[in-house]
Amino acid sequence: MQRFDVLVVGGGPAGSATAYRLADAGASVLLVDKATFPRDKPCGGGLTTRALRQCPVDPSPVVEEEVDVVELRFRYGDAVVRHSQAPVIRMTQRRRLDAFLLDAARDKGVEVREGTTIDIAHAPADVIVGADGANGTTARGVGLGAGIVHGVAYEGNVPYGLVDRERYERRAVVELADIPGGYGWVFAKGDHVNVGVGAWQSEGPRIREHLARVCAAHGLAAGQLENLRGHRLPLRPPGVRIANERALLVGDAAGLIDPVSGDGMYECFVSAKLAAEAILSGSLAGYEQAVDAALAPLHRASWKLKYALDRWPRASWRVARTRLLWRSVERLLLGELAAPEEQHGLARIPLRALERLGRT
Repeated sequence: MQRFDVLVVGGGPAGSATAYRLADAGASVLLVDKATFPRDKPCGGGLTTRALRQCPVDPSPVVEEEVDVVELRFRYGDAVVRHSQAPVIRMTQRRRLDAFLLDAARDKGVEVREGTTIDIAHAPADVIVGADGANGTTARGVGLGAGIVHGVAYEGNVPYGLVDRERYERRAVVELADIPGGYGWVFAKGDHVNVGVGAWQSEGPRIREHLARVCAAHGLAAGQLENLRGHRLPLRPPGVRIANERALLVGDAAGLIDPVSGDGMYECFVSAKLAAEAILSGSLAGYEQAVDAALAPLHRASWKLKYALDRWPRASWRVARTRLLWRSVERLLLGELAAPEEQHGLARIPLRALERLGRT
């Protein structure tokens, strides 16, 4: 049996990006996924500019819409619209993005086996990378990821014609302060909008009601949504192990989701880069520390904002709607700031206010 330097389990963005970087450096890589690509995946499908900067290949061929307008709304009423100096999000569909990245890894020399599984107990590789997402089994199989908690999301698509293209083009609409532990959204795509909600896991029994309210706020009936799907949002508390002597986890498998936005694309590309660096160095010992250094400051701030919106929604909204806060949000989305704590001057004032509101 052929032996590889690295086995990557999972062909989503985190797995493909890790495999691509390893193969580019000369490692022999086997990537296995139980699905056959292209396959769809529940996801809002937004690539922030900061995520784009971490992606090892240019995903422009699968980008359907560039977003430079962000509309924030408080309980489906009061709203502010902010315009960015450059696109802050590129909208795609996971069916297209994942297949594109997997093909890029294959072209780089990764051996890709689709529609199959593998017994990791007898993995033909020196290192195992768990990249099989929130519902994957690799983490448990290698003794990692215990303690990851989850949120929930539910989303679907509405074709243009049922909604006004001009209302949503180049725009991301975010509905705040009505859904515990999360928010609603309407994201523009190529020929449709994606409508969804994210929340605490405890809101699972009410997730359809939350989505119905978002739909009603935009003149839609919930029954008009196509391709409805729910999924879990894995969140890694501090201290959860994501690496040992022979294996590590990347992306959703490691619980690397931003707690407030639910975005995991930036985290998946960052963890893929750090995972490849650790593997190529010959030791996985520093991987967890590197992930914490790169992501913990951002996630700490996100947890505080999440709690602030839950506990003090009106006060948080008064802060969230200010131009000063938008200045920080825009810089974060563009990748000019790695975490809110890097912001200085007057723009720090609303950040400090949200931090106080969100203290546990």
